[in-house]
Amino acid sequence: QVQLVESGGGSVQAGASLRISCEISGRAGIVGWFRQAPGKERQFVAAVNHGPNTLYSDSVKGRFTISRGGAKDTVVLQMNSLKPDDTAVYYCAARPSIVTVFSRERTQYRYWGQGTQVTVSS
Repeated sequence: QVQLVESGGGSVQAGASLRISCEISGRAGIVGWFRQAPGKERQFVAAVNHGPNTLYSDSVKGRFTISRGGAKDTVVLQMNSLKPDDTAVYYCAARPSIVTVFSRERTQYRYWGQGTQVTVSS
């Protein structure tokens, strides 16, 4: 069983940076971040595998960086040049360890964390 615990959300001004983390228990494959703003569908942000490979949505490419590593399997999303449109609850999600293909579809991720709020004010 895979468990995901997010941390590091908060409130910042536009243009600031914020770092959120996802600590993983169990064997997880590809791990991604999704976000959901009020009244909107949950959307893909970024994903990483155990190697150096990553995938980003067009809306965050060049501003956000996803990484993975550490003694405890941890995935970090470094968010720079934040905009008010980045305001959302951010969720960590994982695919089963046997799956090696990246996906932007939330239905392809089996395991989910509880979410962490990120608020960016103008």
